[in-house]
Formats: sequence, C-alpha cells, structure tokens
Amino acid sequence: MMKFYIIAGEASGDMHAAGLIRELKKNNPGSEFRAWGGDLMQKEGAVIVKHFRDLAFMGFTEVIANLSTILRNLNFCKKDILEYKPDAVILVDYPGFNLRIARFAKSNGIKVYYYISPQVWAWKSSRVKIIREVVDKMFVILPFEKEFYKKFNYDVEYVGHPLPEVISNKQKEFVGQEKFREMFGLSTKPIIALLPGSRKQEIEVMLPLMLSVKSEFSNYQFVIAAAPSLPAMFYDKFTDNDAVKLVNDATYELLSNSQAALVTSGTATLETALLNVPEVVCYKGSSISYFIARMLVKIKYISLVNLIMDKEVVKELIQSDLNTKTISLELNKILQPEIRKHVFSYYQELKSKLSAGGAAAKTAFFITEDIKKKY
Repeated sequence: MMKFYIIAGEASGDMHAAGLIRELKKNNPGSEFRAWGGDLMQKEGAVIVKHFRDLAFMGFTEVIANLSTILRNLNFCKKDILEYKPDAVILVDYPGFNLRIARFAKSNGIKVYYYISPQVWAWKSSRVKIIREVVDKMFVILPFEKEFYKKFNYDVEYVGHPLPEVISNKQKEFVGQEKFREMFGLSTKPIIALLPGSRKQEIEVMLPLMLSVKSEFSNYQFVIAAAPSLPAMFYDKFTDNDAVKLVNDATYELLSNSQAALVTSGTATLETALLNVPEVVCYKGSSISYFIARMLVKIKYISLVNLIMDKEVVKELIQSDLNTKTISLELNKILQPEIRKHVFSYYQELKSKLSAGGAAAKTAFFITEDIKKKY
C-alpha cells in the first residue's frame, strides 16, 4: 500500500489532482491520500487537511498582508508530512507554497513529484534551478513547456493537457438544454455566462464590472457560474433581486448552453474555449500588484488560449482597459456571426494542439513505476 501527500491550492488544482488520485488508485489499490485541496479530491477519497479556499491569496499585496497565515500553514504542513510519512509528495501548481514544501520533503528523503508546472516561463525563471534541485520529476501539460525546461537542461515529462479529457467525460453527464434551464430557473433567452473567478477578492472586483453591461444586452440573460468553495448567499449582493441567476456545480454545462462568456483570467479561459464558447478575458487587480506584475512578467498574453496559440484568439481586457465601455464593445463583437466563425476555427486549432490526452493516467503510471523502484 502506498501513501501519498498531495497539495493543490486552487480550484483548478483540486480538479486536476482529483483526476490524478483516481488514476493512482487504479494503479495502487488500497493506497492512502492525505491532501490540501478541495471537495473533488475529497470525493476521490483523500483526507483533506486544509481546504484551498483558506489558502488562495491573489496578488502581491494580498500575499504580503497574509504572510503570517501563509507561514503558519507552511509550518503546519511540514509537521503534518513528517507525521504522515508518505511514499511521495505530489505538488500541483501553487508554486509559492509548493516549492518550499518540495525543498523540505526532499531534504527529508521523501520523493517529490510536480504535476502541472508553475508558470516559470512567464516570470521567476530562476525557480527552474530550485525545481531541478528539489523535484524528482516534473509533469508538464502545455506543449511549449518541455522545450522551455530543455533550455535549462532539465528533462520534464509532457503528458498532454488534462482538460480535453475532463470536459469530454463531463459532457456525457449533461442533461440537455431544456432540463438545464428548468433546473436553474432560467428563461428561454440566450445565455451570457459570467465566470468571475473562485476567490472572494477577485469576484468582488470582477463581477460588478461584468454585470455593468447587463442593461445593454436585454435580449440575453446573464448567468453566474458560482465558485464551489463559496456559499450561494455570497452572491446575493451582486444579483439584483434575482434578476441574475446563479448556477452551482455546473459550470461546464452552463458554458455549453451559452452564446458567449465573460471570463476572469485563469484556467477557465481554456475551459471556455474547449467548450466552444466565444469569450472576453477579464482581469483587474490592485494597482500595486499590477505594477509589480508588469515589471516582472515576461509574456505577451495572460490567457492560456492566447499563450498556447501564440496569437490573440480571444480579447484580453486588463486593468484600466477593463470597463463598461470596453466590455460592451468586445461582447458585442463576439456575438456577431462572422467573428464567431473565426473564433470557432481558432478553437479547433487549439484543440489539436492539446490532443495528447490521458494526462492523469500517464502521470500516475510514471509516479507508480518510479516509487516501485525503491521497494
């Protein structure tokens, strides 16, 4: 029986880690999982030590403000790992926290695997040196990441992106448009989906901006994809006496029934594209955090769609460019048939770039085989 300690600090990490746990159980029946993560990992049988909703802090200034909490969490995590004595620590993205845990685990003779690379190609490429020292194997999911790491003489395993497979499996559970609308009390108007993020901080900034254009699109209904880690009542102050509906635990089905989407930058931008929904990518942080990011980040785009395609497929509205006027303008564009035709064509190209499939299964196999070497 193998014992795994897994750390995922965000909603997307929870989803991907859950898939990995499922595959590890197939390879290692009876294995135990102790984790920092969320409800999806728990459903797969992991004992959740800390929920990701208590871990995610957005932006530079927010991290500094919560530094004492982060340090307490780090110390607790290290102690918990030593007491649990896992065969391996598996880290999922979340680099500020996870790389410190990687160094600690490695120094204590514990195998360290990283599933889904930190975005070191965007900023802090100096972290590659740390990764080489403390991570036994890195499993990457973006097609350009293997070549990036090769520049630093570090051999990583490209396993393909897990999202196409995740989405394909979810689509089998969809109830159909009529039933979906009935379930959530939606009208027959075409839907514009709002994905304002998973953290309270970002939702409080992004959602009012997204909703600010609602009156200009009276022929559509705006529907919010609720974060699974937040209670429904959190959204009450934004929903205008029930004029805007909320969808819980059905983001993919919401998108599949939508004409367009306003999406906060992150994994959701790629999910929206893979579900074939024209989107406008939105991001706004604190002025200080954004100023620091502008100095440090070395990428042309913030959305995964544009990064993978290496061109602007979806419009990105960032910081001061994100306002009622620009949101309205760009949303109008992606509702036009000719624009949509081009977007769908680019989406097909995107899907072909991510067609490797079986990311979680491949990663689970490699991890299992590597651990077996010590027995």
